Amino acid sequence: MVAYNLDESKALADPALLDKIDKLFECNVGEYVNLPQLVVVGDQSSGKSSVLEGLTGLGFPRDSGLCTRHATQIIFRRAEGGERKISASIIPGPDIDDEEHVSRLKEWAFDDIQSLSPASFSRMMTEVHGLMGLSTTRDDGLPTFSKSVLKLEICGPSEDHLSVIDVPGIFRNTTPGLTTKDDKTMVRDMVHGYMKNPRSIMLTVVPANVDIATQEIIEMARELDPEGERTLGVITKPDLVDKGTETKLGWVILRNPGQMEMQDGDPDRGNLEEKLRSQHPWSTVPRDRFGITALRVHLRETVTANARRAFPSVRSEISKRLRTSLEALQALGAERETPDQQIRYLLDVVSAFQAITSDALNSNYSANDHFETEKGLRLASNIVNRNEVFAEDMAQWGHEFDFGSYDEEEVPDVSESTPDDSFDTELSAPSTLATRKCHTLSDIEEILPETCKIARPLRGSISPWLEKQYRESRGFEIGTFNPVLLSTIMKKQSSKWIALANGYISDLAVIVHSFIVTALNLACPDTQVCHNLLSVLLDELLDRYKKAVDEVEFLLHVERSGTPMTLNHYLNASLQKCREERQVAKIEEKAFDDCSHGKVVRVGDLAHQQHMSNMTYTIHDISDILRSYYKVARKRFVDNICMQAAGYYLVNGPGTPMKLFSPSLVTCLTSEQLEEIAGEDVLLKRKRRQLLKEVADLKAAKKILF
Repeated sequence: MVAYNLDESKALADPALLDKIDKLFECNVGEYVNLPQLVVVGDQSSGKSSVLEGLTGLGFPRDSGLCTRHATQIIFRRAEGGERKISASIIPGPDIDDEEHVSRLKEWAFDDIQSLSPASFSRMMTEVHGLMGLSTTRDDGLPTFSKSVLKLEICGPSEDHLSVIDVPGIFRNTTPGLTTKDDKTMVRDMVHGYMKNPRSIMLTVVPANVDIATQEIIEMARELDPEGERTLGVITKPDLVDKGTETKLGWVILRNPGQMEMQDGDPDRGNLEEKLRSQHPWSTVPRDRFGITALRVHLRETVTANARRAFPSVRSEISKRLRTSLEALQALGAERETPDQQIRYLLDVVSAFQAITSDALNSNYSANDHFETEKGLRLASNIVNRNEVFAEDMAQWGHEFDFGSYDEEEVPDVSESTPDDSFDTELSAPSTLATRKCHTLSDIEEILPETCKIARPLRGSISPWLEKQYRESRGFEIGTFNPVLLSTIMKKQSSKWIALANGYISDLAVIVHSFIVTALNLACPDTQVCHNLLSVLLDELLDRYKKAVDEVEFLLHVERSGTPMTLNHYLNASLQKCREERQVAKIEEKAFDDCSHGKVVRVGDLAHQQHMSNMTYTIHDISDILRSYYKVARKRFVDNICMQAAGYYLVNGPGTPMKLFSPSLVTCLTSEQLEEIAGEDVLLKRKRRQLLKEVADLKAAKKILF
């Protein structure tokens, strides 16, 4: 038996480094970050158990049903002084959701065992399988394999620092009542999962009495490690090595004790290996490629070098993964299991929503980057811009008839007949105007007035139409007109106010509702909670939008159906100006240029131009009064619509839609309502538990590394 220098092996190994890696495996960090490891793989009949016996000195059970149904992590540690000690524990699999089951697995332990005979090993494995919930009899309906890991720690003065993971052997044929096709797939996936780790060293065990080149485990190793840089082959049942199966780490040949030799007693493995190596062709095999001791040295060197090379990147990946996990956990928001937690969560959402609303109303757009990307959040600007468009539309399109020239004798340019045959449309400009400027929203469309277009005001002299209205409403007045006439013509002249005002208030409701939806989505990270909140708030929101619409209807009724009235002195000033401009226009018709004084008018012409019929004088007076009053009423109406219907009910008043979502609303919700709105669904609860476990594992790993 070859003896290797222990001081040399100690120098080659890095106990502190390997110990950290083992602790990382213990806290399941391998589920999130690829860790350096040595994994033993092979078919069920490849001799893996004998190889592990040689490495560990443990008598592994020969019953494959006991030793190949889960991964086993075997850790060797040198402890100066004392006797060899063996301890066993279980690392719960990442797929176990039952916290009680996880606790039972973590609590199980075998401590201070100095040796494990095959019989005691079998009893321990039976107990482990029971704890893992694995099948113990045929057709009992329990799973055959588990993703949990049995951890064996072997400490002693003569042990090398080494860690090995043994995984179940892959198999091709199923056993009725024991294994199924799903089990075959699961085992292959499990083995593949350990092998695909780019930081793992694969100890690939194959028997020499088969065609090595066609072994499935070799094909898997070649697929995952085509250059053979992390594959160390072990040939059991020695014979010739097929050409073409070399790896850069090479092969080591082992002489495992046979079945008869095991029955005769505890054979000396070293003597068996030396006896075989003295025979041809094994005598030609280099000493460092033959026997269990040579394998130990190769493993120690390979694993230590691999760990040193990978450790800096492992540390970096764990820190990065922890940051990512913490961000994902934060994105879920606060935990929402109990009513108190749900209230706190919703109050946080309210606070964030109100902050966005305050910045939006104050035009403080630099407070949040979302104001740049979400233009719908710029609430104040969107409202002010729409106000200006409304005012302009009212000025340009709000009247039914253009007031035209002051000259009642003006001949209109009629291109086609109109209802009164006195007006035409301006052919060079758009003939209709859409009163809605914003896209509709299905959530609130039901309470908004219907969308419509309006025609351009009729152009030409207004006098014929006014004369017709006057003749149809005159009574026995002398030198004046029926006071009701102003109400009649004002109502007709302002008929387009209905469509313009309704279009405006509909757009304001859309602007406000779009803001609420966008702000709520930003304030509430959980889309389902946001959807639930909107569903609960929608009826009340619709009611508040409807109040604004009703206020528009009220203001329209006041302006168009009530008695015309104003205390604004601008009315008289405008009326005087209209009359003056009418007189100036008539005088200019008689003016001529006398070269020395410019344009002049004869006194006689001044007297002559005042002579007109009662009808003409009255129509002129009606026209001037309507023009003056319409202008005052239009400006008053625009202000009232913007300030009262929009401003008070939708933007700044005490009952605006933005103020509906408030702390008082949250605190008044019942437990059932809180659960309906903010309760976590099953998927979210599972995701939160997974993230909490991941964060805890990664934090534990970080303590180990730093």
